[in-house]
Amino acid sequence: MLSNQIINQSFAEIMGKRFGDYANLVILSRAIPDARDGLKPVQRRILYAMYQEGNTNDKPYRKSAKTVGYVMGTYHPHGDSAIYETMVRMAQWWKMRQVLIQGHGNFGSLDADPPAAMRYTESRLSALANELLRDIEKDTVTFIPNYDNSAQQPAVLPSRFPNLLVNGAAGIAVGFATDIPTHNLGEVIDAAVAQMKNPNISLDELMQHVKGPDFPTGGIVQGLSGIRKAFETGRGQFIIRGKTHVEEPKGGKIKKIVVSEIPYEVVKSKLVGQIDELVMERKIEGALAVRDETGRKEAEQKKVRIVVDIRKEADEQAILNYLYKNTDLQIYYNYNMNVIHEGTIRQMGLKALLGAYIDHQKEVVTNRCQYDLDRKQSREHIVEGLIRAKSILRQIVDTIMDSEDRADAKKNIMEKYGFTDNQADAILSIQLASLTRLDIVKLEKELATLAKEIEELKSILASEKKLIQVITGELNEIKKKYAEERLTEIQGEIEEIKIDIAMQINAEDCIVTLTNEGYIKRTSPRSFKSVGGTLETCGVKEGDRVRYFMETNTSHTALFFTQDGKYFATLVNAFPDDKWKDIGSALVNIIPLEKNQRIVGFTIVENFKQPLYVYHVSKNGLMKKTALSEYETNRSSALVAAKLKGGDDEFMNVFVADEAGAILGATKDGMGIRFQRSEVSATGRASSGVKAIALAPGDDVITMLPIEEVDSRAFSLLTAEGVVKRTAIGAIPLQARAGKGVQLIRKRKNNPHELVAMFLEETVYAWTSQNEWTLVETEQVIVNEQGGIGRQLIEGGVKAVAFETILPTDEPKDEATAKGSGDGSGTAGQQKTSNVQANLFDGDHRK
Repeated sequence: MLSNQIINQSFAEIMGKRFGDYANLVILSRAIPDARDGLKPVQRRILYAMYQEGNTNDKPYRKSAKTVGYVMGTYHPHGDSAIYETMVRMAQWWKMRQVLIQGHGNFGSLDADPPAAMRYTESRLSALANELLRDIEKDTVTFIPNYDNSAQQPAVLPSRFPNLLVNGAAGIAVGFATDIPTHNLGEVIDAAVAQMKNPNISLDELMQHVKGPDFPTGGIVQGLSGIRKAFETGRGQFIIRGKTHVEEPKGGKIKKIVVSEIPYEVVKSKLVGQIDELVMERKIEGALAVRDETGRKEAEQKKVRIVVDIRKEADEQAILNYLYKNTDLQIYYNYNMNVIHEGTIRQMGLKALLGAYIDHQKEVVTNRCQYDLDRKQSREHIVEGLIRAKSILRQIVDTIMDSEDRADAKKNIMEKYGFTDNQADAILSIQLASLTRLDIVKLEKELATLAKEIEELKSILASEKKLIQVITGELNEIKKKYAEERLTEIQGEIEEIKIDIAMQINAEDCIVTLTNEGYIKRTSPRSFKSVGGTLETCGVKEGDRVRYFMETNTSHTALFFTQDGKYFATLVNAFPDDKWKDIGSALVNIIPLEKNQRIVGFTIVENFKQPLYVYHVSKNGLMKKTALSEYETNRSSALVAAKLKGGDDEFMNVFVADEAGAILGATKDGMGIRFQRSEVSATGRASSGVKAIALAPGDDVITMLPIEEVDSRAFSLLTAEGVVKRTAIGAIPLQARAGKGVQLIRKRKNNPHELVAMFLEETVYAWTSQNEWTLVETEQVIVNEQGGIGRQLIEGGVKAVAFETILPTDEPKDEATAKGSGDGSGTAGQQKTSNVQANLFDGDHRK
């Protein structure tokens, strides 16, 4: 009869309760293992069904389909594929540290090949799996009804060894997941025994037994701190690295990197494919080919052999580091030890898991002892009755013969001679032919044996110490019989992988150009030469100029310095590969420049170990010198290059040079200074500078440039009024750092000069009041004394300045230039290009 009752409940409440019920079912009955036996329900049902059917390791193999059908029909009313996939996993040696099912046939492979259909394969319990089920018939565990109440199934298996830690577990539930790696059977048993003997044992003492994970595929584990954290809290991270060695065939030009063990749960064919893709795309310099030489037979599959052919002169460690970084030859593994304990999900560490297992074993052995005690006491009682019956056997026979039936005979024996119900049943069960052969001596021996066994069982049940001794002894027997040597090597902390940037790309020569308006491109020398090899044929936006021209290599590193003390590092290979006539890409597409940032320094570095320094020049007259090596990084985001003092200060230019030579500086008001580079002490990267020139109130530095200690060149000054003045560098006296300097251009009482640029050998364009670029033809101005007057070259004044590089000639460079001293910019230690100026990419200098 249908109920007419209506329950008022919100949709949110209904859905919340229903989803909660579903989540609870998934967590407790599907995806998360039990802390006691380490099994999920489907695994437990499969193992119990096989045990119940006698499908054990001492019997012939049986069709997998038969087991699947029995499990599905009796215990697990779900899809047959889910049951068979679980069976397959428990039979795969590369997934289980100790397989629980022995498979006969195709059960898959390390290459993720699928297993054969269940109608083709055969299986049976492994010998160790019998230890999970041993004594289950002795009421050691609780049994619960199956899905239709037609049979009983165990709620947990006796699990005579710590299966959860030995074989691990992985599963995803609703809101929870578990990832427990495999461990060594012998080590886990030793830890369990140690904790039973000393319940207050420390984690560090336990870790003397359980070193860490032990995977069936071997490999190398790094990250002891992560493992310890996982053993303490249930969560932690470490890395698994494949095991490799190098083979050098005699007389050959090719070496071999051989991978003999791969990380846990890595698909071998996928790993080979990853390496092959890198080799084919020429991303690993020196690697020639990769192939899988692993044998096809089952025994040979456990001996992985992946061979990477490399050139004899190649750096095998650099190649390995690149493979660790970019393939599954090294992976991260996260401990997440969520388990079901006492009916709820918990995250447990090593000691807690061992404690749950030990408590379970105490309960199992106690139940088994009680079961054995009850039966032995019952047998003792019967034997006592049989011995007594022997002494009055004739009278008992006569009583039986005088009785009407068995029930009457039983009643008469009990009433006349005082036997109990069980004793009377035993007496009546003796065959007539055995009456004359009833051996009283044999019964007395049995009685004595039973008495000793009963006494032993009672002592175990009465003593926690003896109970632990029994569990310990049985665990050590299992260890002696089934334990194997550790397969996975445990190393210390995670090794930092340093990648040689040359391993990441196909190193090739190229030309890099960067314009005043911030467009950058990488061009092949062939494209450059095919259109004349001149700056006039270079593609730029209308009105833009090529600020930097550098002959370099795609494996080198470009450094960009900003006015606010940040810098960006990127491989030259990251620049767009364009034709010489293309304008390139905006720099903001290459590095993450902020809106208010502008580039005041640019260089390309081949080797950060060179004895070179990065010099920062600030508007307030400070200079900072830092070793080039401190700017080496693999990060592409903005990093601190130098610190500024004062909120109104900013860096005007940045250049790279060695410690020899001098510095030439100029200020807005026309003051100049020349001092030795060695006067500026080197400091750390994230530091501020020292005073380079003492500025008058309201004056600012416009630039400082690296020059030779004895320099025969002249430098040029350009004022806002369009005046150009040229002076010999030698005319500026060499003085100490932080002085006031000397006047570079004669002062005017009315409308004094305002310097906008100082330069050495560059082509300079001025943006005039007529809104057009005009070439500043400095050769029209004669070189005069330090404080002289210049010559008006640009009528109407100068609004902005653009610099254009001078192409390097084929003339041999002097030693100083080759070392990178010269003007100090360009590719550090190699190319010669123009100086870095403060107004590069400033919005006010664009057309």
